[in-house]
Amino acid sequence: MFRGSAKAKIDAKGRFKLPTDFRRLLEERYGSRDVFVTSVEGNCARLYPLPVWEELEERLARLASTDPKRLRFQRRVSYFGQQGVLDAQGRLVLQPILRDAAELVGEVVVCGHLEYLEIWNREAFEKHLAAEPFSEEDFGDLSAKGI
Repeated sequence: MFRGSAKAKIDAKGRFKLPTDFRRLLEERYGSRDVFVTSVEGNCARLYPLPVWEELEERLARLASTDPKRLRFQRRVSYFGQQGVLDAQGRLVLQPILRDAAELVGEVVVCGHLEYLEIWNREAFEKHLAAEPFSEEDFGDLSAKGI
């Protein structure tokens, strides 16, 4: 499971270097450095270990191919998405469409979301957190779900 966060950088060539602890977990748990990187909203990148992404695709395939929500989701993840392999140093070039949409340049923050990682422009992430505070109601709802 991916947990916590770490700072990272995206260089002028668009290369993202996955922080060491996350890279080690990816290799130990999934046995490879194969990933799928995409976005749904365009505000951040989601980095999935390829086996996790393939499981999600299997669940999507069970939905009707004409399901409007499936189509909207697939259009977005295909538009922003790319399959790749992290190099020996844990680097991957993020495609320009995604880098531009999410403003992924310079310092970024990488956050664990159990089965995948999110990569955010640090400033944008801090604004996002401030705009969507975690409330007492959120605590109550999660508590009712056993969290």
